[in-house]
Amino acid sequence: MTSLTPEFGCTDAVASVAFYAEALGFTVEYARPAQGFYHLTREGSALMLEQLGPDSWALAPPEPPLGRGMHLQITIDDAPALAAHLTAQSVPLFRPLEEAWYRDGARWHGQTQFVVADPEGYLLRFASPLGTVTERPTTGRIVD
Repeated sequence: MTSLTPEFGCTDAVASVAFYAEALGFTVEYARPAQGFYHLTREGSALMLEQLGPDSWALAPPEPPLGRGMHLQITIDDAPALAAHLTAQSVPLFRPLEEAWYRDGARWHGQTQFVVADPEGYLLRFASPLGTVTERPTTGRIVD
């Protein structure tokens, strides 16, 4: 079990679970379709999808796009392969595949990454680590 498992409210949980399973390669670990609930995993990451309804936990009525103001980073082995798979399926990328280096004191952590929006508007950043270096990188986007 992961220590953090976000639950996304969905206006169409069936369409969302199909996107996560078919386009993004998540596995449905268990489901309660009658309640519109699905628990999914991919490479150690987990999330839940739930059909929005009168008993949903929400501070305000949901308005699309859902998930405004946040995005999730999901670390996977091969972000470039998933980006290519999505592009081949004509799934638009919100941010294209890139190499990025993030400064952490005197070190930089690198990753290849892209961002895609799910059918409800939740933003997902898929990233694959490139390692850590102590010299300022000369390629990719540098975030000082």
